[in-house]
Amino acid sequence: MLRPFLWVILPYISLTIFISGHIWRYQYDQFGWTSKSSEILEKKQLRLGSLLFHWGILFVFAGHVMGIFIPESVYATLGITEETYHLIALVGGIPAGLAALIGLLILIRRRATVKRVRATSSRGDWIALFFLAVVILTGLSATLFNIDSNGFDYRTTIGPWFRSVLAFRPNPAYMEQVPIIFQIHVIAALGIFAVWPFTRLVHIFSLPLRYFNRSYVVYRKHMPKQTDQPHDIY
Repeated sequence: MLRPFLWVILPYISLTIFISGHIWRYQYDQFGWTSKSSEILEKKQLRLGSLLFHWGILFVFAGHVMGIFIPESVYATLGITEETYHLIALVGGIPAGLAALIGLLILIRRRATVKRVRATSSRGDWIALFFLAVVILTGLSATLFNIDSNGFDYRTTIGPWFRSVLAFRPNPAYMEQVPIIFQIHVIAALGIFAVWPFTRLVHIFSLPLRYFNRSYVVYRKHMPKQTDQPHDIY
């Protein structure tokens, strides 16, 4: 019963919470739909950690799109061999994963050691950081221990399973031979999707589209009027 729950039921529970949670949050907590920036409380660590984490996670996400959403047959049609794809994944994935991990560790340290930041942290902040740490650590570890191109191929297992879930035809058989570290990585990712709507992660979907159509803000320098001073009469 565990396998059907993990690879058939749990994904849909997570996605249902992800979608309905965002709808609920937008309807009842629009003022809380923000990253809740703590830059005013501490800037130095935030600047470095945020820069490394965001750029790293951006390239990690791009790598996941290439590996999971795009079938292996597409690469074969383009003439990209398994060895070439694996080399590209390593060259791009390891630096991106390290950058995301180092950035996240800096942000965790900042939130734990800076008193003012820690005082303003919510339970949701710590839960989100926990799932992010597990996902990045397991993903990076799986990449480092899977350097050999003849090793485990997630494009023929996790990729088809994920696409089968999105197509509402889940096939848990794809996950039978998946190493445990990859399984933990996937389960932690489902955890992130479940808690996402109730944390500051919602700010990812805040696109400043109205900025381009807003009216100009006119700033005028206020010059106090000069009053005539009476001259001294001798």
